[in-house]
Amino acid sequence: MADRWLVVGLGNPEVEYGGTRHNVGADIVRLVASRLGTSFKPHRVQAQVADTFDKPGGTPLSLILPFGYMNNSGGPVQQAMAFYKAPGERLVVVHDDLDLELGRLRLKMGGGTGGHNGLKDIQRHCGGPGFLRCRIGIGRPPGRQDPAAFVLKKFSANEREVIDGTVERAADAILDLVSLGLEEAQNRHHAP
Repeated sequence: MADRWLVVGLGNPEVEYGGTRHNVGADIVRLVASRLGTSFKPHRVQAQVADTFDKPGGTPLSLILPFGYMNNSGGPVQQAMAFYKAPGERLVVVHDDLDLELGRLRLKMGGGTGGHNGLKDIQRHCGGPGFLRCRIGIGRPPGRQDPAAFVLKKFSANEREVIDGTVERAADAILDLVSLGLEEAQNRHHAP
């Protein structure tokens, strides 16, 4: 299983959080599963998991949606890495990012958490920042709005148009990352 990729979509599981800024990572991983014609099943790693391939006869990958709240994602991610014997270089965490403008997509290896509690928990459980990320810009809250409240709000109609396009591009970027590697995926998907 050493060549398997793990792609984790961060989000909160309750229905009321569907369509919120904080759930965009999980939305993207669901889209990847849909494109690949696979579905999620409960798994012993405390997550919904879809085991599949990036294309017929291609690279094996496991799409993962942790069961619990985003801020407690580290345990399920650590368990999945142990179960699949996957190194950090084969782990992609897909998440929202306040520090990127709305609709911006960035792929990177490692880095800080930017105050993202889901990433903090993953780093705490997995021994540091040595994993890949697909960062999705949700922009900063207007005025003095609390960022914690902002990330739990749904997108406006105009924002939804932008983010829907980004979700599509991010699904493409993740599949390119798995099949072509980080540098080539960055070259294809990082807009100027």
